Amino acid sequence: MPDIRPISDLRSRFAEISRLAHQSGEPVFLTKNGYGDLVVLSVEAYQKLVNQLKLQNTPPPSENSLKNE
Repeated sequence: MPDIRPISDLRSRFAEISRLAHQSGEPVFLTKNGYGDLVVLSVEAYQKLVNQLKLQNTPPPSENSLKNE
């Protein structure tokens, strides 16, 4: 279940939000006036996400490149 908090918690409970993001490896969603505004994510989780996206966007090798190897 996603962790959703008001953006005011970022100032008053930063350490807690940071700990949650690091321990769970999941994003913490922050809302402003009841609407999504920001997402807090640990650097490790962010890097993992970026690497997954890079793999998904890498085209498979063509038949020609496989024959040349």
